[in-house]
Amino acid sequence: MNKGISEEESKKRSNLTRIRRLLRTENLVTNRNFILLLSFIVGLLSGLAAVLMKNLVYLFHRLISENLQISSASLIYFTLPLVGIFLTFVFVRYFVRDSISHGVTRVLHAISRGDANLPLHHTWSSMVAGSITVGFGGSVGMEAPIVMTGSAIGSNLGRLLKTNYRTTVLLLGCGAAGAIAGIFKAPIAAVVFVLEVLMFDLTLSSIVPLLIASVTAATVAYFLLGQGVEFSFTISDPFVLRNIPYYLLLGVFTGFVSLYFSKSAFRAENLINRIRNPWLRLVSGGILVGTIIYLFPPLFGEGYSSLRHVLGGDPLQLAGHSLFYPFRNEFWVFASYLLLILLLKVYAMAFTNGSGGVGGLFAPSLFVGGIAGYLLVFVLHHLGFGEISSRNFALAGMAGVMSGVMHAPLTAIFLIAEITGGYQLFIPLIITSTISFLTIRSFESHSIYHRRLAEEGDLITHHKDKAVLTMMNLNDLIETDFITVHPEMRLGDLVKVVAASKRNIFPVTDEEGYLLGIVMLDDIRHIMFDKDMYEMISVENIMHVPPAYVYLNERMESIVSKFEESRSWNLPVIDKGKYMGFISRARVFSAYRNVMKEFSEE
Repeated sequence: MNKGISEEESKKRSNLTRIRRLLRTENLVTNRNFILLLSFIVGLLSGLAAVLMKNLVYLFHRLISENLQISSASLIYFTLPLVGIFLTFVFVRYFVRDSISHGVTRVLHAISRGDANLPLHHTWSSMVAGSITVGFGGSVGMEAPIVMTGSAIGSNLGRLLKTNYRTTVLLLGCGAAGAIAGIFKAPIAAVVFVLEVLMFDLTLSSIVPLLIASVTAATVAYFLLGQGVEFSFTISDPFVLRNIPYYLLLGVFTGFVSLYFSKSAFRAENLINRIRNPWLRLVSGGILVGTIIYLFPPLFGEGYSSLRHVLGGDPLQLAGHSLFYPFRNEFWVFASYLLLILLLKVYAMAFTNGSGGVGGLFAPSLFVGGIAGYLLVFVLHHLGFGEISSRNFALAGMAGVMSGVMHAPLTAIFLIAEITGGYQLFIPLIITSTISFLTIRSFESHSIYHRRLAEEGDLITHHKDKAVLTMMNLNDLIETDFITVHPEMRLGDLVKVVAASKRNIFPVTDEEGYLLGIVMLDDIRHIMFDKDMYEMISVENIMHVPPAYVYLNERMESIVSKFEESRSWNLPVIDKGKYMGFISRARVFSAYRNVMKEFSEE
């Protein structure tokens, strides 16, 4: 037994070693069949997690409805979201002790900067916290927490088996696909979501495991929950070809709604985050959420029940329990009510997350899209523009806003097509989603998921060159076989160092190891054989500042830029001013080629 390791710890390590040997992990992690087996396991576990989360949300709903006796229904809309945010805040702060909000963004960051590793607690903490927030009526969706849960399952399985970065990212993607497929029972949309939003390497070897994981998760959800899905609707109105111009108009409209959604979400969350005291932020945000939902009850929870009213042909029910209910038959009053719902859903979502709740924007984007589509057709009908199906317009609007907010048109198209049970609306879905995406791209180059990472330079998904650079480790590239010299040394001593060195660069350091400059062989070539100069010239007289410095924790992308700008072949590496070694352009290029080969192999 190694000194300092307990007997119990030694047994754990021994058991883990036996497991790896049993699975022959070292040989199988590169074997496609083994990866397919892992994708099935991840799909199974993430599907079970999705089913569990849905049941937790419904359990909270049932407990609330059966045990709470509040005389005014509107008072429930004010109270319950605040309670849910408070419980979530306490759970995260005192039990999890880690930030678990913005699930999809955190998954992207793990891929970009965390070697695709997610903490083990994410396999359950995001699911529990999201269930509390959504179950008590927080105006967010459960999809982001379950995506985090599924991704963490894949990531931790890869870490347990010590798979390489590429395989770990693939397993992470399988977990995310399984989570979406388990929630919506839409396996194709789940795969497309991972490829559009999370992953950056579209190859046959990645498609098949994603399909296996998503189909497995959807099958688990069907088996345990039956045919019903989180949100479903059967199309009854056929697509009419002459309505294509209206769908073009809807695409532009939802594109601008998506732009409003993205910018307002950031603005609202930054506003609530200005409150530094977490308890004051909790109370302030919770009261704001409660007030908004009290005035506009359709904003309670994910909003799927409100969308069912719209798609079921009874949209006036949206005004139920609200101050607008007596005026629901007045066109401009009800239209204004719908517009306010559309505009305030974003703030209710952002305040829920910003004050301590945990949830995502998947469901809110669908809700806003459905309301936007119905609002537009409601106005068009009033103005006498043709017979347009309000149900089809609402569904296309859902696809349009999701496409614009997430910058994922294919995900939006296939999700709406799958949850409606057919592809009768495929053409209007394509038109609306594409136009919406093109509209918002003219103003916003990144999706709401990618924007924060892009501003910090951490976004690498769908950018293979940056991904490869991220996987390169600076510490592995530092060369330390350079002989250091000191500024007081004479030329004669320096010549002796040159004779003993295999390098043509000599770092100049002080007694504490701080880098003062460098001396190149070319700097002394014209005087190194003049013995009369040996005692007259010191290193301090001939050293110079290097063209650039590389810092120990610097990103590889920045290092490559320094090589390009300085046109140097070698640059010194320092840590808080102290000399650590050199990094060479040739070694960086060689490491890049090796990583690219591993990264791209089928």
